[in-house]
Amino acid sequence: MTSLFTPDDAAMLLIDHQTGTMRWAASTPFEQLKSRALALARAAKALDMPLVLTSSLEEQAQGPLLPEFADIAPAEYVGRIRRQGAVDALHDPAFSAAVEATGKRNLIVAGVTNDVCTVYPVLTALRKGYRVQVVADAGASITKDADDIALRRMARAGADITSTNQVLAELAADWSTPAGQRVVPIMFDLIPA
Repeated sequence: MTSLFTPDDAAMLLIDHQTGTMRWAASTPFEQLKSRALALARAAKALDMPLVLTSSLEEQAQGPLLPEFADIAPAEYVGRIRRQGAVDALHDPAFSAAVEATGKRNLIVAGVTNDVCTVYPVLTALRKGYRVQVVADAGASITKDADDIALRRMARAGADITSTNQVLAELAADWSTPAGQRVVPIMFDLIPA
């Protein structure tokens, strides 16, 4: 049995949650996708975890990174890795260096599209010996079939597939602790009204 991820041994990677690209991720409604990606960023900051943000071709149809990231994680937003075309974010030297600089071997990954933005860096990270959790519901795909195929591919390669609530609960570990108390309001914000 493998150990659970903790805030001390994991880094959060959020890949390409951009205003234009999010509109193409049709297998999950835009607002749900947005709230989950922002919840992951909020949790990383609340738990003092390394958070690495990246975007691709912001000046084109993909659009800018969600502006809310600037409020949640100002330094990470300003320091985001702006890729200029590498589909696999880990093929971008700056992103790869930023991930390595976290010093963490456990990666929690959410990309805006599971079938493009998430799958390739996850496969690369697994080949490099990282343990990876893919937060499936903080990403989507152009179709539900594409999403299912990408998630199965990552799971077969060795990634653990999880959800936003599941990973937040895993990181909190105990609601009565200070860390647990910082995560509770983030989880409550995800409950549909």
